Amino acid sequence: MEIIKSDYIREMVAKGEREDKRGAMDYRNIEIKTGVIDHAEGSAQVDVGNTRVLAGAKIVVDEVHSDTPDQGNIVVSAELLPLAAAEYEAGPPSPEAIELARVVDRGIRAGNCIKLEDLFLEEGKAWTVYVDVYVLNYDGNLFDASTLAAMAAIANSRLPAYKDGIADYKERNTPINVNNIVASCTFAKIGNAIVLDPSGVEESAMDARLTIATDGKTVRAMQKGLKGSFTLKEIEELVDAAIEKHKELAKHIEKAKR
Repeated sequence: MEIIKSDYIREMVAKGEREDKRGAMDYRNIEIKTGVIDHAEGSAQVDVGNTRVLAGAKIVVDEVHSDTPDQGNIVVSAELLPLAAAEYEAGPPSPEAIELARVVDRGIRAGNCIKLEDLFLEEGKAWTVYVDVYVLNYDGNLFDASTLAAMAAIANSRLPAYKDGIADYKERNTPINVNNIVASCTFAKIGNAIVLDPSGVEESAMDARLTIATDGKTVRAMQKGLKGSFTLKEIEELVDAAIEKHKELAKHIEKAKR
């Protein structure tokens, strides 16, 4: 049945059609809700079509790293919950979860979304922002949904009060300064056709995947997946498309600021 469905998707895409009637470079409907976790410093739930991702930011006092004594840190983790898809299992992080976390983390770090110097507290101490991403429902394109969720959770965050080396989580009044907004665009190559924001069934038929994280001006990170390939011309065109789409995605993240 999966092979038949995959062949059907390939035939549709080859004709310039998609199962959900979208254009090749169209996203599914995107919805973001913020402040959904009471005990997190910031949180966001993101729906991209039927894909649903939850992200929470927890901010703690940490020791600074010896090579960056005047900076804080940001750490992104991801978990593919068994309730999200039949193929996801409980236990240690899967290779897919590790890749997801690394792609989201890389885009946010390389995009200088938070000035790590702003997280410095005092000699030897700085804030570390832990962003935990949980996939609640899978229907394709976890990279873009997770990047949106992580960025929205950060934008929604407020720093705890800090006094005498201790964080006071009852007093969270200072918003994190979001220095730069990064969003990713994931493209699937199916045969000779390329589509943006692949759904779950489209991902089952794709030969190659390319995720491009941008700040609307330049590429901040890229990740290529699967055995298929993209030509140099295709990559250049997709970079332009990702930079153009950033405007649309950034609007959603701007709304998350508080």
